[in-house]
Amino acid sequence: MTDLVLFHSMEDVGAAANQMASENVFADFQSRKAKNSLVRQRNDLAVFQTYLLSVGVEAENLFSNPSAWHGITWGIVKGFVSYMVLQGYALSSVNHRLTTVRSYATLANQARAVSSDELLRIKSVKGYAAKEALKVNEKRIAENIPVRMGFKKAEATSISESQLDNILAMLPDTPQGHRDMLLMLILSELGLRVGELQALETSNFNLEDGTITFYRQKVNITQTHRLSMRLWEAAKLYINQDADGVLWRGSMRSKVDGSRLTDSKMSIRAISKRIAFFGQKVGVKELSPHDLRHHWTTRAARKTSLDNLMQAGGWASYAMPLHYIERHKIANEGVVLS
Repeated sequence: MTDLVLFHSMEDVGAAANQMASENVFADFQSRKAKNSLVRQRNDLAVFQTYLLSVGVEAENLFSNPSAWHGITWGIVKGFVSYMVLQGYALSSVNHRLTTVRSYATLANQARAVSSDELLRIKSVKGYAAKEALKVNEKRIAENIPVRMGFKKAEATSISESQLDNILAMLPDTPQGHRDMLLMLILSELGLRVGELQALETSNFNLEDGTITFYRQKVNITQTHRLSMRLWEAAKLYINQDADGVLWRGSMRSKVDGSRLTDSKMSIRAISKRIAFFGQKVGVKELSPHDLRHHWTTRAARKTSLDNLMQAGGWASYAMPLHYIERHKIANEGVVLS
């Protein structure tokens, strides 16, 4: 007996394929994004959902369900931008969240939850350019509206080479001091992101040839960096003498001996608090690991090509290193005339 073969029309197959693609359009998009990007997008859409609730609209699962976008219009998106400005969000955050909303509206259009005409109008909602941002912030200040919400600082905190040297000089010859020396040197000499730093283990270091190999989750690459001589020495001292299998051992809270370490790994929060503590010691308020990355970028940019700087800093485009580099105090510094 031969098997019965059922034939379907192209229209039926196409309709079924479209339905399946529509149901998975968000999941497919998100599978291509880094973890940090997904966290940011989820937070962006949570703010959008808060706005919708403020105008009497209940919306759930905007992050995972395309049909939740049914009824979203350009007027709603435009109102969201105005809402964020009045709430005092940084205009860079306003722009980022608008980009997220437009991206998900585009995906919802593919799932037929947002019409093509409406999507075109949604895409016409613009964020703020740098010149526009200055004017908007001036107006917000005049009207006693905050110009920044959230935990990020508007500007990086600057720290000088002499202040960094003073921090390193004050570190004691103890297990805690050895750990803190390695922390400070990795951040200031290699410019790692704090998440990349916290994820390091002793196995990431090759103490024989003075290199470190680590994964940059944000851009999905693995890199090997050569250590400076003092960073190499600091790594050998701490790893061989104090690490005991856990690279970033926490500090023991003891009034008798505050220099001892626990067997628990430091969190990103604990590392950030430690860096802020050292900043206060040398008169730098709110110093963060990101400030040390900013410092490294600015210092390296003076004698490094942009291509090499982008590679060493783990950026996927030129935009971010250019964003981090401080403007020279003398505008024509580095200009050579024949």
